[in-house]
Amino acid sequence: MYLYRMLTDAYFREGAILVFNKPLKMSSFGLVRFVRGVITDRGNPRIKVGHAGTLDPLAEGVMVICTGKATRQSSEHSGAEKEYIAEITLGGITASYDLETEVIPQVGAPMPNQAEIQSTLETFKGEQWQTPPIFSAKKMDGRRAYKSARKGQEVRLLPNAIEIKELELLAFEAPAVRIRVLCSKGTYIRSLAHDLGQKCGCGAYLSGLQRTRSGAFTLQEAYTMDGFRAAVQSARQAMLQMQDFSSANAVGNEN
Repeated sequence: MYLYRMLTDAYFREGAILVFNKPLKMSSFGLVRFVRGVITDRGNPRIKVGHAGTLDPLAEGVMVICTGKATRQSSEHSGAEKEYIAEITLGGITASYDLETEVIPQVGAPMPNQAEIQSTLETFKGEQWQTPPIFSAKKMDGRRAYKSARKGQEVRLLPNAIEIKELELLAFEAPAVRIRVLCSKGTYIRSLAHDLGQKCGCGAYLSGLQRTRSGAFTLQEAYTMDGFRAAVQSARQAMLQMQDFSSANAVGNEN
């Protein structure tokens, strides 16, 4: 019964905070559109839906979605610390710092060993200034940077103050580096990958990314898209059955 009460249209209008496992290659706004479509299905009035922090299309994992009155709290959740599992590939660079753009091999560049990678990662811990990728949603002169970058226009972004609270080397099998990162809002793991390659002298780009936590919300509690759609449909069917049962009892009592 609790599930059915929680997933009613009234609940979404009053304000729900939902945790999703965003699929790879889906945009953040694509997930918002999906949630809006599910909860406003069957002719229900439009319900406000927003996200509490974006996630790149080439990343997967935890995204927090707010509905109804809870959208007023989105900035509170977007400001929370984030945890990621990232795969970085050494020996190449890309303009986007990930696989959105062509990989340019750094032929002849020396490949660092595990000890060198570990010591270099240590230098990224703590408070620092980080320059966002030019292929990002940061604004330059009122325009999203990636729109200018995709047209080949010059993009210069100012560095942001960030904090990398924890940085753990999980695995290294050249050229792949796997790390866990706990960081503040505004941290670009793509920039971290690029900067690691620059410090190691071999170049690097982000080849895989999963957000495992956003504030108190974890991947373990996240909805899949199919799971959320099925849960909402089940809740609605149960509510309709309860209404039919109540109506039948009311008629029976009148008789």
